This record gives sequence, structure tokens and C-alpha cells, in this order.
Amino acid sequence: MSDYKVTPLEEIEEITDGREPWRPVRHHFGITSFGVNAWTGREAGDRILNAHDEEGDQEELYVVQSGRARFEVGGDTVDAPSGTFVFVPPGTMRTAFAEEPGTTILVIGAKPGQAFEPDGWELWAEVGPLYQAGDYEQAADRARPLVEAHPEYPLLAYNLACVESLAGRKEDALKHLRQAAESSDRVRQFAARDSDLDPIRDEPVFKELMTR
Repeated sequence: MSDYKVTPLEEIEEITDGREPWRPVRHHFGITSFGVNAWTGREAGDRILNAHDEEGDQEELYVVQSGRARFEVGGDTVDAPSGTFVFVPPGTMRTAFAEEPGTTILVIGAKPGQAFEPDGWELWAEVGPLYQAGDYEQAADRARPLVEAHPEYPLLAYNLACVESLAGRKEDALKHLRQAAESSDRVRQFAARDSDLDPIRDEPVFKELMTR
């Protein structure tokens, strides 16, 4: 039997972090070679994509799957009816709004010249608002079972280590930082300058992890 998957968009459960709702397409299918998600504006005027520039990061291709969108890209306004492709390179500011109710944009992205590394940020969406609010204890409690269920995402373990560090859970933070560092070379780069880890930075285990 073939191992392909077929899923209508509406059957992929929506996630929201308090902004626009979106569907974790990449995570749903277990795609490991590129990022892809779908973002929906319920009403005309809703912001579908937050303003960002992906500086030094991903190339992104936006596909208007349904409805009609208005993109603002590098100071220009782009009308984008259903079926429109909009490609934006890193370093260019972009955002998009729904011009019609139910406008959905498919976003496909990856870093030029680098192998794609899934980081599980989709799962962090439910934890992010707690982190932003400074509720590190609850953020750690919410994130831990996610990390245990998805060891394939080292940066999810890294984020858990950060909130545990801020919550004063040093041993747990060092454990999950080690777990992340052993699975991803990027973790040491992030940890070297991340103030979230300052509470554990002088620990011998931290120093040992950073010198490997």
C-alpha cells in the first residue's frame, strides 16, 4: 500500500496564538524538506500574515488558495485574487490582509542553500502566549508533554529549556538543553546569545555543552 496522504484543508485543525488562525500543514503531513502552512482571514479586513521581513532567513512563496488578498510588499500594494502566487525573498517586509471573507493563503518557505530542519514551532503556538505573558511556570508545564511526545523537534526542547530556565527549574532546563544540543547544531548558536538562558549560563553543564 502506498503511504501518501490526502486531507482536505478544513480537516486540518486550526491553531491560533491570539492573532490570525492557521493550519499546521507541514506538521500534519510530517513534511521534513520544507515549511508549509495555511493562514485564513475570517472577515474582510482581517490581517492574515503578520508584518515581517525574514531577514537572513527564509524565501517564502505565498499562494492565495481562496478569496482575495491584499499584500503589502516592500512598500508596494499587490492585489491578489484566488490563484495568485506572490514570491518574497528574505529581507523584504511583507504583510497581507483579507479582501474577502474566508481568504486563505498557503505559505511555503525554506532557507536558501540550507537543508530544512523542522523545529516544531507549530506546536509551540499554544505555549507562546504564556511565555510572552511571563507565565514561565505554566509555559513549562504546557510544553513538557509536547517535547516528550515529539522528540524529533530539537528546537521545541530548546524552547522548553528556556522557559524552565526563566522559571528557576535549572536541572530540567539543563536536561532539555542537552537534549536539544545533541540533536541540532543550531542550538549552541542560539544558546550563546539567548538571555533566557542567563540563569543557567554559569552552570558547569551549560559551559560543557557550549564547548563541544
